[in-house]
Amino acid sequence: MKLLARTACLCLALALTWADSPEDHASAAPDRCVEGFELDAATVNEEGIPYFFQGDYLFKGFHGNADLANETFPELDEHHHLGHVDAAFRMHYEDNPDHDHLFLFLDHTVFSYYQHKLEDGFPKNISEVFPGIPDHLDAAVECPKPECDEDSVIFLKGNKIYQYHVATKAVNEKEFSSMPNCTAAFRFMEHYYCFHGHMFSKFDPTTGDVHGRYPKEARDYFTRCSKFSEESDHVERERCSRVHLDAITSDNAGNMYAFRGHHFISKDEGNDTLKADTIENAFKELHSEVDAVFSYEDHLYMIKDDQVFLYKVGEPHTHLDGYPKPVKEELGIEGPIDAAFVCEDHHIAHLIKGQKIYSVELKASPRVASNERTISLFKKVDAAMCDSKGVKVFVGNHFYHFESTMVFVAGRALPEQHRVSLELFGCDH
Repeated sequence: MKLLARTACLCLALALTWADSPEDHASAAPDRCVEGFELDAATVNEEGIPYFFQGDYLFKGFHGNADLANETFPELDEHHHLGHVDAAFRMHYEDNPDHDHLFLFLDHTVFSYYQHKLEDGFPKNISEVFPGIPDHLDAAVECPKPECDEDSVIFLKGNKIYQYHVATKAVNEKEFSSMPNCTAAFRFMEHYYCFHGHMFSKFDPTTGDVHGRYPKEARDYFTRCSKFSEESDHVERERCSRVHLDAITSDNAGNMYAFRGHHFISKDEGNDTLKADTIENAFKELHSEVDAVFSYEDHLYMIKDDQVFLYKVGEPHTHLDGYPKPVKEELGIEGPIDAAFVCEDHHIAHLIKGQKIYSVELKASPRVASNERTISLFKKVDAAMCDSKGVKVFVGNHFYHFESTMVFVAGRALPEQHRVSLELFGCDH
């Protein structure tokens, strides 16, 4: 009997220990491409990288797997009884002492992080840091001038919003009856998005009005998924997606091809009509994502990992025999490649790896990557293309125009920033 009692005590002690372990807090990692996925909170960090919270997990960016939130914010686990992150926002007002601080809200408590370190004295009660703001929030989002009349934070709970004026700490309470109840709110590229269930609506932060054809499927625009719902408008999704491009090029005829995840969008020269298709359908040997693409002599060189796939441009595109070949064998450099482009009437392929750019003479045999130079303007380039107007360099949701390759490589100041979805594809939201 004593042995049985001791065994029972030992089992209880182990159970309590396991219950307090971080691993016990986490259920299976969520998949944001499945039906019914719902966000708890959304924001961007001080580097502008989107953070999406769901349960115990955190997604960084618009694609990729989830990490446990406490791996990035370990203090959350010390207060795990508070539950998941209800709301989050980045304070991004340069004349404010909390500029670039990330605020996470759990139940009645707020955590303040700067450069991913918890600020002294936190966590604190929400009422202490943001007087007049209720507990158990649904969402929060920053709203700078002139998008709001003053630099503000908008807190949402049910169908009520609380506009918190950062300078005076005054709070205006309103009802946004035309807007759905949000589980997360997100400001991105100067637009405001309310996530509700697996859908989202774009809203006016001052009135709560929702204009246009909403709600829309969140997975179509804020994630990179291989499959989408039957109701998805594939052209609309690809031109308005917030996910960065993987590769882009234009062929000798001026036709453009832009690749993202499992899909691509094309536009014919002299015709503003956009078409969308899956990579697997048009380039079945590739199956899915590509790292870089360039056009040369009516062929598309498509680079995936350490392989080059070669297609003859046409309807349909024809995959050449003998391919894929190793990038090293075909272009004289080890893969993978981040971006690649060839300018009109030239025979030089420019290959970008990290902050290095190389030149490959395509008429030479064997081909050799040479003329290594350092790109000072960008830490990483997602995609690049060259046409009669110069070089376009794509980083995140924006692109930058340079008159030539030399100007791009030698540049020390960023040119004007352009939005991919708006100025390249004509998306209005």
